[in-house]
Amino acid sequence: MLKHCRLLVILSLAAMIFPSPEFSQSSGTEQAGSAKNVKSTAAPTPRHDLSGTWEPANGPMDGIQPFGAKAMPNDGKPEHQLPYTDYGLKTYKSNKPLEGRDAALPAFSTDPRDKCEPLGFPRADLYYLRLTQIFQSEFKVAILYQYASTWRTIWMDGRPLPKLVDGGVQVGEEIREPRFYGYSVGKWADDSTLVVDTVGMMSEDRVWLDLTGRPISDSAHVQERFHRVNHDLLELTVTIDDPKMYTKPWTAMDKFPMRLADPHADVMEVYCSPIEMEKYNKLFADPSSAPTTAPVGEK
Repeated sequence: MLKHCRLLVILSLAAMIFPSPEFSQSSGTEQAGSAKNVKSTAAPTPRHDLSGTWEPANGPMDGIQPFGAKAMPNDGKPEHQLPYTDYGLKTYKSNKPLEGRDAALPAFSTDPRDKCEPLGFPRADLYYLRLTQIFQSEFKVAILYQYASTWRTIWMDGRPLPKLVDGGVQVGEEIREPRFYGYSVGKWADDSTLVVDTVGMMSEDRVWLDLTGRPISDSAHVQERFHRVNHDLLELTVTIDDPKMYTKPWTAMDKFPMRLADPHADVMEVYCSPIEMEKYNKLFADPSSAPTTAPVGEK
């Protein structure tokens, strides 16, 4: 317990000095909230409409997910053990994350994020999901993430999901290369639920699934369900189906609550800066430092 408390204190202090190894600016609009209160007081759900600026209903730290995917944290508990394939487990063990059950010292991290590489998808949902803007038209939905000012396009014009092939995806008669954020198509399951399927992401040597080093591959098929409970509350469910890394699909986010933010909120930049990374490494990435906490299950 003492070691766990010490870890939380260190994380809190690090967050105050450097909210992440990236440089961040806060608009001061993110306040801790209650999903239950939002459910009970909001207006009815608009039909086929997700537009607006959304933030974690239970506070901004809920979207950072420092211990891995929210619904399956990397905490060593049997119920949170992922169904790795042999290759998936080998890939996971080769990664050197800063957080999670198998965290390494900062100087030895191999997280692509630490080199200012794009987060990729689905990690955009599973790390630093803070103020998120959604815009939509008849033909597409655009999601703008606060982290690195990144956007995704979800096509709503009835086109089929691209077919995975060697070297990328097949779109019609054309073979297209993988993308960090994949190729996404969506459709309304009902008046308030948008189902989005995404394929064609980057390979495991370019992106991670979450902050704790879990892997994702270019064979993955990710499904998101955006369910607007009422005017002010949105629930996000993310399912991972990656036969290269996992023996069966699993849920990474389960009805993760996001509330509608002030439409006038100015979403400030959060981006990866090599200069800020250098400062972070000087303060925290001392290769001679001893671990601040033992792995789960050790004393």
